[in-house]
Amino acid sequence: MNISQQFAPPFKLVGSFFVSAMLILFISVALLFDFDINSLHSQNTFVLSWVHLFLLGFVMMSIFASMAQLLPVVLEVEHFSIDLYYVVNPLLVLGTILIFLGFYKYPMILSYGGVIVFISFFIFLFESFLTIKKVKKLNFLSSTVLVANIFLLFGLIVAIILSFAYSGNLQLNIKALMLSHIYLVFVGYLGITILSMSYILIPMFWLSHSFNNIYLKLAFYNISIGVILVVFSQLFEFEIIEYLGYFEVLLGFILFIYQLYLIFITKVRKQKDIYYKYIVVSVVNFIAALILVCVYFIVLNDYILVVAGFIFLLGFLTPIITAHLYKIIPFLVWFHRFAPLVGKQKVPMLADMVPEKSSEFGFVFYIIGFVLSLIAFSLSSDIIFKSAVSFLFIGTSFIIKDVFYIINFKG
Repeated sequence: MNISQQFAPPFKLVGSFFVSAMLILFISVALLFDFDINSLHSQNTFVLSWVHLFLLGFVMMSIFASMAQLLPVVLEVEHFSIDLYYVVNPLLVLGTILIFLGFYKYPMILSYGGVIVFISFFIFLFESFLTIKKVKKLNFLSSTVLVANIFLLFGLIVAIILSFAYSGNLQLNIKALMLSHIYLVFVGYLGITILSMSYILIPMFWLSHSFNNIYLKLAFYNISIGVILVVFSQLFEFEIIEYLGYFEVLLGFILFIYQLYLIFITKVRKQKDIYYKYIVVSVVNFIAALILVCVYFIVLNDYILVVAGFIFLLGFLTPIITAHLYKIIPFLVWFHRFAPLVGKQKVPMLADMVPEKSSEFGFVFYIIGFVLSLIAFSLSSDIIFKSAVSFLFIGTSFIIKDVFYIINFKG
């Protein structure tokens, strides 16, 4: 990873994003105790409020923190103005809270939350686009960053329109807007960002070499075309184009999974550390979620879509983010706190900064809770689900404790 002191943002900036992400993850998992799985559906207001809290407060916050560090690495240029990130964090936290409350109980404040989140995202995009502008020649990875951010920009515009529609200020086709929003933000931005960052980070941490990346490029093209087709179909009500878009996205994700397989079989590092375990779990659950989404299109059962969403959020996104937290945060802490001391005094190894037993406990509890939750969904048992959430809560608590331990590691 080509990082210099010139390109690296202050750790207190990046660390503040991770702290916010961990606090909101803790709240999100605790709120699962209030779920009644027998009454869950994709339009349930509590489900919508929880999903936005989780995605904006934990997932996007973690991605923004990572992009603050990785964007200059990918683009090989300095940030346009890293100080703009100081504004993004508090605005995103405030906007997320208002959106959560808006969906849950107070629809009138939803549009205010949406505007505040829009401002925070716009600042992030403004800084990202001006940083990309400094690149003399776009390569594949920088192109993925550019396209992902364009999707996010349009997704935000749709989100603002949606927030006014939900609060009753506009009379529009909410279903079409919602589908466009989901595909622009979660497939277009989140999907492509995970695709490109995985291509950088997973081979680096696994020491994978000499694999063909053509499938990653094809995945990027298919996902991008699929998102455009789905959004276009919602604007002009072309059902055939909509399903063609679904197929393109599915094909893109299959190619992405195959690319991860190629990276896996060429890896040099044989150690099955906590990173390895979370990555394997996340990929398996991603495949399971894709299969369930395909089943949904056949049987059109909303409950299956809810279960697929649960697997995607807590079985794929949470483990893949957690895996990289255990790698990225120790590196950032070491780089900012101990790198200047190299050659002057004894400094810790990166592995010394990760609490091994605690991370294993967190992994075991989290996986037990996740598996129990799937059993609860299959049996429609709210009692089992509450037990599952207890394990998820304990596992998440270990993860959060580990993150704070690493952030405050002094050697």
